[in-house]
Amino acid sequence: MNDELVLPPVPRTYGLVNWLGFRTLLTKEVRRFLKVYFQTILAPVVTTLLFLAVFALALGRVAAGIHGVPFVEFLVPGLIMMAMVQNAFANTSSSLIIAKVQGNIVDMLMPPLSAAEQTIAIALGGVIRGVVVGLAVGLTMTIFVTVHIHALFFIVFHAVMGSLMLSLLGMIGGIWADKFDHMAAVTNFIVTPLSFLSGTFYTIDRLPEGFHAFALANPFFYMIDGFRYGFIGHADGSLAVGLAVVGLVDAFLLWLTWRMLATGYKLKA
Repeated sequence: MNDELVLPPVPRTYGLVNWLGFRTLLTKEVRRFLKVYFQTILAPVVTTLLFLAVFALALGRVAAGIHGVPFVEFLVPGLIMMAMVQNAFANTSSSLIIAKVQGNIVDMLMPPLSAAEQTIAIALGGVIRGVVVGLAVGLTMTIFVTVHIHALFFIVFHAVMGSLMLSLLGMIGGIWADKFDHMAAVTNFIVTPLSFLSGTFYTIDRLPEGFHAFALANPFFYMIDGFRYGFIGHADGSLAVGLAVVGLVDAFLLWLTWRMLATGYKLKA
């Protein structure tokens, strides 16, 4: 007869932060896009190269240089940033809306993870995808276009913070949306207009006064402008204001996403 003492099961303690659960959720978000890398990484590279080819072939020979930089070289940072943030947005928004539509959102809500841990883990998954896509696009573009690095800090800061901004926006959209049509509305009426009106393909110095003021009120402009400054050494707006705007917008979106998860908005019956 076995005389060993058998202790009854006890609840597992995690401390202040559930690092195991956090790491597991983050790993799940990263593996989710790596598993289909043809769609999530290679496809954005091809799409961005097509944009570059169209602009280079159609305007490269006739468009004047901007701020002393050839038009194509001016265009490259904006295209890289757009590829990053759009994929960061797609990663988090699709993760949540698919989980809601398929009914397996409960798998994320039941584990002992706080709203803050869920928010940061899912958002970081989007940031990682955005940065990976940005690196892939940037390295591929160096084959066709000369790329200079002027200020590495601004490149890294705006790459990470810009991806975080759209990652959090994707989470907010995914939580709010009840179906894919709602998510498409967020993309078509918020993300796409703000992206195309952010100075990605042009300098806002050439805009009429009213449109120039609108561009300065667009937070997407500051992440594009600061990121481009890191490459070409010229910014259309204030770099200090840009750092502050991007940081404050990210902080607000982080709080809003946390609040939506903490209250179970459209997630808990």
